[in-house]
Amino acid sequence: MTHYRIAVIPGDGIGKEVIPAGIEVLQAVAAREGGFTFESETFDWGSDLYRATGRMMPEDGLETLRPFDAIYFGAVGDTDIPDHVTLWGLRLNICQSFDQYANVRPARLLPGIEGPLRRGHLDCVIVRENSEGEYAGQGGRSHRGLPEEVATEVSIFTRRGVERIMRYAFDLAMTRCKHLTVVTKSNAQRHGMVLWDEIAREVGRDYPGVEVRFELVDAMTTTFVLKPESIDVVVATNLHADILSDLASALSGSLGIGPTANLDPERRFPSMFEPIHGSAFDIMGKGIANPLGSFWTGALLLEHLGEAGAAARLMRAIERVTAAGGPFTPDLGGKATTGDVTQAVISALQADNE
Repeated sequence: MTHYRIAVIPGDGIGKEVIPAGIEVLQAVAAREGGFTFESETFDWGSDLYRATGRMMPEDGLETLRPFDAIYFGAVGDTDIPDHVTLWGLRLNICQSFDQYANVRPARLLPGIEGPLRRGHLDCVIVRENSEGEYAGQGGRSHRGLPEEVATEVSIFTRRGVERIMRYAFDLAMTRCKHLTVVTKSNAQRHGMVLWDEIAREVGRDYPGVEVRFELVDAMTTTFVLKPESIDVVVATNLHADILSDLASALSGSLGIGPTANLDPERRFPSMFEPIHGSAFDIMGKGIANPLGSFWTGALLLEHLGEAGAAARLMRAIERVTAAGGPFTPDLGGKATTGDVTQAVISALQADNE
């Protein structure tokens, strides 16, 4: 019997609602599948802790997380605290310190859910460089409050960082339709993004079986809307993929569906798994947050742990619920609660005989 230790950080907003639902579903998967068990430990890090202590996580938080097999993360963000404080104090602190350089975000139309476009076929994976690029944290401000005040935000592109995310994306493309779109903006950003393109071509020589397309990020937004069926695996910088993955999730029906894996592919540190919906304070406490994104994220967690059968079983349960027409939360046009959807997925898990 394999035993996994999961660090649970619900964080802010609806993270405190959908992550406990996700843990309930993961425990149900383990009970149905057999062969492994979960032990979860919850950490109340986030904006409430910041208000009490001035820190989003304890000073020794990273050392606390290091022994776990994975991290299950909810959301970060608070209406009363600047976003750069909350993000850099918790999520980015974990991602960068644990070198979770591959952010992987699948997006597809689940059975029974009609996307807003009502056309085309969407089934893709966006690979986001998660450690440098536009979110490297380089820059500064000077002459604050004066007419000549200056702020700089420096995008960082290193050969090591770009090459490793390209290899990850090419490897992933080999397991799917062998098609990779490299998103760029090298027509305007003539240094970092030109290096990005050059390394993509260099790495591509090692993958002659993968068809590669280069597309400017602005054009890529129109491709998602007009030709989603042409997209399979996408690799993009930290900022570009951040934007495109939210677009892809919205096109799949709701941001509440979208999953994310922040991976250290070399497995030196625990990887972190989170739905992409954000803290969503407008619906916090109403019991109507869509937990499907946290369940799909749980499937990514299971797959990373090597429990592919359990991950597939969980995805079948999710798809059986959506194909049957719900129950759906309001973001998908229904009237169900978070608990209703959770229980429906658990029932589908228990009834699964495959």
